[in-house]
Amino acid sequence: MATTFLEDAARTQAAEAIAAIESQTAAEVVVSVRRSSSDYAHTNAWLGAGIAYVNLMFLLFIPQEVHLFAFPPVVLLSFFGGALLGRALPSLRRALTSRKLQETSVRTAARAAFTELGVSHTSRRTGILVFVSLLERRVEVVTDYGVDPSLMGPEWQDALTQLAAALAASTAPEPFFQALRRIQAPLARVLPRLEDDVNELPDMPGVVA
Repeated sequence: MATTFLEDAARTQAAEAIAAIESQTAAEVVVSVRRSSSDYAHTNAWLGAGIAYVNLMFLLFIPQEVHLFAFPPVVLLSFFGGALLGRALPSLRRALTSRKLQETSVRTAARAAFTELGVSHTSRRTGILVFVSLLERRVEVVTDYGVDPSLMGPEWQDALTQLAAALAASTAPEPFFQALRRIQAPLARVLPRLEDDVNELPDMPGVVA
């Protein structure tokens, strides 16, 4: 069975990749994995409403006569059944949620996690958060003031593109953490590891939320 981001083995892979990156750079990298960046409750509600509407139209237009007392329970059960279906099937919820909303939700959650996880508390302000949101299959990289992406040029952007592509293609962690190691070269060039460098943030990600 393939390893997933939710398993301890994936956390170990993350720690190994981070340790390898930080062996060459003064940057402090943190990986955070979340099941989703939002509950997208409105999407579940829209799905429930859609199914309820279809069933209502069915009751109204079928040739057989349906007692009026049957309408409210059928509509209500259809609504709640559709909403529960959305919660039970993440892929369906993702398909019914706009790409723009997913991007905004992941970006907002990543910036909140940046503060919550203390990535902004390093002595040289060289923290980097790699935020993985599984439902949306998106990764958001948030850098502190001491990390200037513009100095790392196309090599940095190419690494981020590879990282996003790895997650979009599969939820298996191996390709993702292989792609993550690509950020080492541009970081080492712009922020080389110092002799007195201390590991200020944990390499092992916390339990998936």
